[in-house]
Amino acid sequence: MALSVLLTAREISAAHIVQGKALVAVLGNLIDALVHFDKYLGGIVESYGTATYALLFAIIFLETGLVITPFLPGDSLLFAAGAFAGIGSLNVIILLVLLSAAAIIGDAVNYHIGKAIGERLYKSEQRLIKKEYIDEARVFYERYGPMAIVLGRFVPIIRTFVPFVAGIGQMRYSRFLVYNALGGICWVALFTLGGYYFGGLQIVKENFGLVAAAIIAISVMPAVITFIRTRRAACR
Repeated sequence: MALSVLLTAREISAAHIVQGKALVAVLGNLIDALVHFDKYLGGIVESYGTATYALLFAIIFLETGLVITPFLPGDSLLFAAGAFAGIGSLNVIILLVLLSAAAIIGDAVNYHIGKAIGERLYKSEQRLIKKEYIDEARVFYERYGPMAIVLGRFVPIIRTFVPFVAGIGQMRYSRFLVYNALGGICWVALFTLGGYYFGGLQIVKENFGLVAAAIIAISVMPAVITFIRTRRAACR
């Protein structure tokens, strides 16, 4: 009897371990799919059709709207979406309107979160967000003023935190909204149309990974230059 109970307990424990590993694997695949959504876009378009627009909207909204998801693809996803529009798999007009709306609404939500709880969140001991990202966004915002809302769109990580910092700084919302709309529309149009017109080139198709990396590198350059200049100024 005791042996039977012991074996049953071991079997249950083994089952729990297997279920735990399966759950970890599922979560890992889900995170990988979100982080590298641009790479899986072709298969997603084939599998989900028009529902792809909703998924693209959600990714862009989350990448710009929540300070806990700055790791989601932005520039490369817009370029990839434009490339698929270029071959007729997606509608470029729908992409431009829908993703511009996602970017603008995302920044607006981020602004209000920053205004409501940003300062408390920054001073707390939580680890949901990296405080150095907020510090970098503050430096960027202080350097460029309201135009940081527009310029920040083209800098990964910074674009997620600049509206949050604007909210913390109590920037007048009507003024923020103007720069938010301008930046969102320009950002989406530049990368989506870039993919639409150039994504179909053979050299781009064969080296899409390198193109995506180049897009990210170019986007990061303004932040790197700003950081270097800030460090130099601080050392003087």
